[in-house]
Amino acid sequence: MAIRIQPSILSADFVNFQSEFDSIGNADGIHVDVMDGHFVPNMTFGLPMVRRMQEISTIPLDVHLMLENPDFWAKEYASAGVFSVTVHYEACENPIDTAKSIHDCGVRAGISIKPATSVAVLEDIYQHFDQVLIMSVEPGFGGQSFIIESLEKIVQARELLGNSDVWLQVDGGVDESNIKTLAALGADTFVAGSAVFKHSDRRIAIDTLRRLAIEGENSN
Repeated sequence: MAIRIQPSILSADFVNFQSEFDSIGNADGIHVDVMDGHFVPNMTFGLPMVRRMQEISTIPLDVHLMLENPDFWAKEYASAGVFSVTVHYEACENPIDTAKSIHDCGVRAGISIKPATSVAVLEDIYQHFDQVLIMSVEPGFGGQSFIIESLEKIVQARELLGNSDVWLQVDGGVDESNIKTLAALGADTFVAGSAVFKHSDRRIAIDTLRRLAIEGENSN
């Protein structure tokens, strides 16, 4: 399976996105956390900002909607032409219909679960999505520590997905100390915020994370 490193701009300088994007030019995607201050206790960007990011980015945008009523908003963000839109299972009333509305825009659809949500809730719906996102911190803020119980959820998610084409993404506390283990357990797509943006040379940080993940993948 392919390994993908997607730096989270939650850890970037919000007033210098052009230069921040340029500093991670070897990334496989840019993870964009959209927060509304209701579904999670923080606010970040709205649709106009994401549209502008799409205009300036040469790297695919992976938009993660942490907001209320994603059944409505998912299509709006997908219409911006981003690479993928991920919604939260906990916020969706009709996740399958929402996945279809994203796909109708020619965009990949993802489904995410919070740390307290069981992987079992995805059993009957995951096949409608292109990506499953396991949150390994409580969503809302960057820089948090990895929740160790998430390791078992990654194992369960890989067992559920099997050899399907659905990507298994992990977001929260991913860094050089654990990415090799996460890849060995079956994750293939990694969101890293401070682990990338705290470095003066972000490209080297991304290459290091990718190398460690490949080592973990090959250890099986």
